[in-house]
Amino acid sequence: MKNSSVQDSVKKAAVDLFATQGYATTSVQQIVEAAGVTKGAMYHYFRSKDDLLFAIYEQLLTLQGERLSQIVDSGLPTQETLRAVCVDVIETSIDYLPEGTVFFRSVHMLSDERQEEVKRRRRKYHDDFAAIIERGQREGVYRADVPRAVLVAHFFSDVHYLSHWYSPAGPESKGEIAAQITDLFLDSLSADAPARRR
Repeated sequence: MKNSSVQDSVKKAAVDLFATQGYATTSVQQIVEAAGVTKGAMYHYFRSKDDLLFAIYEQLLTLQGERLSQIVDSGLPTQETLRAVCVDVIETSIDYLPEGTVFFRSVHMLSDERQEEVKRRRRKYHDDFAAIIERGQREGVYRADVPRAVLVAHFFSDVHYLSHWYSPAGPESKGEIAAQITDLFLDSLSADAPARRR
């Protein structure tokens, strides 16, 4: 089995087991048996269950961070940039829905060091996201009567709630869901929103 295949097999087995029987009650032995690898092979890539749980989510954090940077660096106008970022974070979150669900259910069991790393990485993403909104506020296209932290939290609360209701077997594709949630958020963010409310 190739190195990348070992890592992928271990992560997939861990996601399946953590989802069905919980992180705390899943043993390393169960993971390696389900993955069809030895403990030595697993420990070559993951020092512990803690390391494995972090790696499951870190893959998504890295992907979304890289995609955000690519979109921002593409030089699109602010409104197109934010739309592209919103759609991307929703679609990638759906692509990694099992991993995200398992992680958020078990994140409190990570070591303090790992929890701080996750907070730092997520804060960086949120700060970069907020910077796009700030740019739009300076341009006069986004409302400035609500703190940016509230606007960011408003969007990501929808993203983090996906695992509670979205199903790939549902009637709408991930693209349709991403477009709908993005449209709702951008409508609420528009500089015209306060005027429409009055």
